[in-house]
Amino acid sequence: MTSSLRRLLAKIIKKGSLSVSGPVGSQTFGNGGGRSVSIRFTDAKAEEEIAADPQLKLAEVYMDGRLIFEEGDVYDLLALVKDNTLSEALTPGMIWRGLYRVAEARVRRAVPVNRNQRNVAHHYDLSAKLFDLFLDEDWQYSCAYFNPPGISLYEAQQAKKRHIAAKLLAEPGQRVLEIGSGWGGMAMYLAESSGVEVTGITLSQEQLRVSRDRALKRGLADRVRFELQDYYYLHREKFDRLVSVGMFEHVGIQNYGRLFRKVDEMLDDDGVMVLHSIGQPSPMRFNSPFIEKYIFPGGYIPSLAEVMPAVEKAGLLVADIEILPMHYAHTLRHWRERFMARRQEAAALYDERFVRMWEFYLAASEMAFTHENFFIFQMQIVKKRMSVPDNRGYIAQREERLKQFEATRAPLEPVMF
Repeated sequence: MTSSLRRLLAKIIKKGSLSVSGPVGSQTFGNGGGRSVSIRFTDAKAEEEIAADPQLKLAEVYMDGRLIFEEGDVYDLLALVKDNTLSEALTPGMIWRGLYRVAEARVRRAVPVNRNQRNVAHHYDLSAKLFDLFLDEDWQYSCAYFNPPGISLYEAQQAKKRHIAAKLLAEPGQRVLEIGSGWGGMAMYLAESSGVEVTGITLSQEQLRVSRDRALKRGLADRVRFELQDYYYLHREKFDRLVSVGMFEHVGIQNYGRLFRKVDEMLDDDGVMVLHSIGQPSPMRFNSPFIEKYIFPGGYIPSLAEVMPAVEKAGLLVADIEILPMHYAHTLRHWRERFMARRQEAAALYDERFVRMWEFYLAASEMAFTHENFFIFQMQIVKKRMSVPDNRGYIAQREERLKQFEATRAPLEPVMF
């Protein structure tokens, strides 16, 4: 007797080849051309669980070791499914579950509770040794900028910092606030390259510890300080420049107005902000149940249509928006390959289930950029239109000067745990 999952796959997989084996028997789906994946289930119940709730159970079954890849990997499977049309395969159970998740997400947004620190700690307070397995030497945990194409991950992360610094138009002596300062790499780069004083705020105890240690050892403690602080509770102080890289995805749509009103309060009248965030082509109905449960609770990926009204209502002006469509796909591929090359070390830190969870997270995130039109946007925000030049040539000019600084910059020291 065929399983519910296999009846579902027969409707979905028309292009490519998916071979499925296990207690229910062996079967191949698709026309045999293009992408080829082969999987094996260890028990029949696993297939029924995935058929009932593929958005969550595919990940959980894989995490539990009940789905084994004979050919290909997690990314290949997800991409193969996305290569095909899914709408005609929706079951009544999937539709009802989707409607429930939409309703649940709307209730959560309508009754906002500040769980920022708890949500951030869930992910970023994992062992620093874990992130050392796959990040570049500066521990940049956001989209790199592969310009020119083919450069290394470290070079692309340096290009990202350079690109953002150029857009900030930072000048010596200015005060900069970084909202979501990570492990301190961007703050230290800005201080050294532009002669500014930087305050970085984070909600992660582990990131705070590492970033303070890095700044101290680099001799920057007098120009770069890091605080455990929620942006909303900052005192009424002004900054010449604001920068936020990879933090906006954790704000939640219900808090956009609050964030940009705070930006208006903190940004000097002639100030400039650069906001770097993941975006998607249309408003999200609900967060991925796997991502919500295991990776980024409370996260939300916006469309530009959801961001712009909040910026405008705060009385701020958008000076520039740049879309980077595929750079995060390249970044995530680097991270996944580096992580999987050291999977035994990750398993020693946690366990095999964690390794499979992290692999699924990195693969699913990459697939969002290769198959679902996700992108990175960099939004330059000002209070006065002429706070930035009226042409974009200054970006390349400043990047050339920053390259000269990078050529003489002292090498980064390894992060100490």
